[in-house]
Amino acid sequence: MTKGKDDILLATTDLRTEYEVLGMVRGSCLRARHLGQDIVAGLRKLVGGEVTEYAALMKEAREEALRQMIQEAKDLGANAIVGIRFATSTITTGAAEVIVYGTAVRI
Repeated sequence: MTKGKDDILLATTDLRTEYEVLGMVRGSCLRARHLGQDIVAGLRKLVGGEVTEYAALMKEAREEALRQMIQEAKDLGANAIVGIRFATSTITTGAAEVIVYGTAVRI
């Protein structure tokens, strides 16, 4: 459980307190690889280790999806989101979507 951006409570579990359920909220972000990053990442895969180019791309996508979900919750008047889950999917070769969803609540 953590305080997120602009002091909205974010939790992957349910809370042991009374709250009003406002509805499901979600955010998603689709990112595509950049040719230059792809070449560097391909070389890095040959020698092993973390592929920092892709790791940074996925981190940016997660943060954007989270930002969208938090904004949707705030628009509903929520001060917390419970049951948060992340998922990813490949849309096409070289592009992935990060999805985050949870239940907006008012404590």
